[in-house]
Amino acid sequence: MPTTDSSPQTGYAPVNGLQMYYEIHGSGGTPLLLLHGGLFNIDLQFGRLIPGLAATRQVIAADFQGHGRTNDIDRPLTSVDLASDLVGLLQHLNLTQVDVFGFSVGGATALDLAIKHPELVRKLIVSSTSFHPDGNRPENSEAVGQMTVEMIAGTPMEQEYRAKSPHPDKLQDLLDKLGTFNEGSTGWSDAEIEGIAAPTLITMGDCDAFKLEHAVRFLQLRGGDVNGDFVGVPSSQLAVFPGTTHFFGLARTELVLDVVRHFLDAPMPAH
Repeated sequence: MPTTDSSPQTGYAPVNGLQMYYEIHGSGGTPLLLLHGGLFNIDLQFGRLIPGLAATRQVIAADFQGHGRTNDIDRPLTSVDLASDLVGLLQHLNLTQVDVFGFSVGGATALDLAIKHPELVRKLIVSSTSFHPDGNRPENSEAVGQMTVEMIAGTPMEQEYRAKSPHPDKLQDLLDKLGTFNEGSTGWSDAEIEGIAAPTLITMGDCDAFKLEHAVRFLQLRGGDVNGDFVGVPSSQLAVFPGTTHFFGLARTELVLDVVRHFLDAPMPAH
């Protein structure tokens, strides 16, 4: 039944030296874990989506290291470390399996979680994320590496950071860490992507920070790009949102909700 209480349960999980802020909305079904992108937080990334997602399921959203209400520590930002934080969060919440919906940095972290801890992930949504550096547009990486506080002055990201962070004077430190996110990483191999156990929904904008052909390759490795009328519709799917950039990758709320809920509500494939 839909929840009538819009007030989330909130808390902090002690994991890997962090006090990791989380929110729990709604109830019922397999919990859905939301993972925001770099420089965003729960509200900025998923605020408009949470009411629709939580109407029929439990939704858990977390702020990553140095983002939102979660403190920073002396550690770079990598998908491996962020995934480790999430393992600790799930243990703290006594959850043994979740659906995962990650955007950008959150999408890379969701991939790492699904590959390294497949028992934790029932279904996987990877939004605006490449699985290999070859899929990235080079100008995007260069721009992120050069970000300064002055460049984002007056934006919602700056305002939210200063309003919610335990250390509001450390914004440049966060920007520097995002500029080297997964620096030197070779991403994931084709075999690792093929081997993901969870049915996977890939979403991106048609004007995103990575290439459309990379998303198609991602889909092919997950068993998609087939003639569904003859062989059936695969459990892994691709959605390309029109007129959509990376920054606004989840901005078309009703479209995103329709795609995501349809994927999550579909029966699990028979093994």
